[in-house]
Amino acid sequence: MVGKAYSVTLLGVEGKVLQIEADQAEGLPQFDMVGLLSSEVKEARERVKTALKNSGFALPCKKYMVNLSPANIKKTGNFFDLSIAIALLTAIGLLEQGVVSQFVMIGELSLEGNLCPIDGALSLVYAAKQQGFLKVLVPQSNAEEAALVEGVLVYAIEDLKQAVSFLQGFTELAPFQVDLSKYSFQEEQSFSIDFEEINGQESLKRAAVVACAGMHNMLMVGPPGGGKTMVAKRLFTILPKMTMTEAMEVTKIHSVCGLLSRDRPLLLQRPFRSPHHTISGVALVGGGANPHPGEISLAHHGVLFLDELPEFGKQVLEVMRQPLEDRQVVIARASATMTFPASFMLVAAMNPCNCGYYPDRSRCHCNESDIRRYLGKISRPLLDRIDITIQTQPVSFEQMTMKKKGESSKQLQAKVESARLIQEKRYQTENFRYNSQLTGQKIEQYCPLGPKEKLLMKQVFDQLSLSSRGYHRLLKVARTIADLDQSEIIQTKHLSEAICYRSVVQNVWKSS
Repeated sequence: MVGKAYSVTLLGVEGKVLQIEADQAEGLPQFDMVGLLSSEVKEARERVKTALKNSGFALPCKKYMVNLSPANIKKTGNFFDLSIAIALLTAIGLLEQGVVSQFVMIGELSLEGNLCPIDGALSLVYAAKQQGFLKVLVPQSNAEEAALVEGVLVYAIEDLKQAVSFLQGFTELAPFQVDLSKYSFQEEQSFSIDFEEINGQESLKRAAVVACAGMHNMLMVGPPGGGKTMVAKRLFTILPKMTMTEAMEVTKIHSVCGLLSRDRPLLLQRPFRSPHHTISGVALVGGGANPHPGEISLAHHGVLFLDELPEFGKQVLEVMRQPLEDRQVVIARASATMTFPASFMLVAAMNPCNCGYYPDRSRCHCNESDIRRYLGKISRPLLDRIDITIQTQPVSFEQMTMKKKGESSKQLQAKVESARLIQEKRYQTENFRYNSQLTGQKIEQYCPLGPKEKLLMKQVFDQLSLSSRGYHRLLKVARTIADLDQSEIIQTKHLSEAICYRSVVQNVWKSS
């Protein structure tokens, strides 16, 4: 007799339902598993045998074959133990096939038969729902995360005995109910850091507001100790609150990577990722033998901050070029092609030279070749994908000691949210939400220029030797500045500010 159960495997951050088949046959005692299995899945054989024995369900001394279908998909992870055990018990006639087939089962078994927590429960249950399964058995510790998927009946299971008793009808279990009241997107957020703590650097704060309002990439260039890192670390305090859809997308990625809290599994705060400059290209964009999301996917709908940008490996930085355009990462392997979302806001900080004080020749003693070599670590194609470049200045003693505080994060966030509301209304019929996501054809539609503005742009295009990409990005920044100004049309003053953010590249990199 063949027993069947269902489980889910992960393909990147998405899931696919698998059929677990178990066959009992006459012969010498043997237990084999097939289906393109990774080492951790193969080891499930010994875990399941021992868990069944210690739970009081010792298998008869016969030959057993377990197949994880379809066979052309690589099976990785620790999600299959429970479904394998249930398929075996169905094969020996302990459970009814009609009842078992209604459920998708995920969970790792301990040797005692207890269900251990797993990573990626949200993605697994979401995939089960998409493929028509509306009843799921999950470990108790993953129940709240799994129950975030609407329309699915999630049953929290503590051990194998309870799962068998429930499927036999001897134990009644109510579907797990998640308390959504503690996940309020409208509640006032409080942060331990605030923009009002930064004295001076008003132009830098303004650039940060523009970047957050349109989700633009930003590069800060200036001497050490000028506040670049302080501003970057406070950006998430002025970004708008996430919507439920955004929160679910972000939570799915963090769930797959095992970064969720079991007590509060839904992420409400936009992610802020700041990897060290020794990071590898695979760790940054994702991949590996069993592809996993990288830092740029973990920063989805949030901020990826690269401090000391030239210290990152040049090849590491270059692999970001395509994700910055496509807002996704496609990892191709012989067995499958996986897509990781990567709609993030790149924020970077760097010194203008090795010592950090160029072009102040009273303090900078780097020679021209050293400066060219240092700045040359950042390629022009990568710079072309950065919308806003701002040059910071040293903070004066008067600014450092002034008692009057600047605008708080709450005040700046109000400006950002006001501009975002304008964009949401403007793009309500489009498949994007921010000005930075405008494509070439849409730029013509949403960023029209008057005669004076066209003349100014023609002059700037020639003077700055703009590429087509640079020209379009300048217009997108101007559109955001106009939104902050509550203006329906892009005016000369809006273009002028956007040009300033673009011309910094020419000023700083002229020696390279």
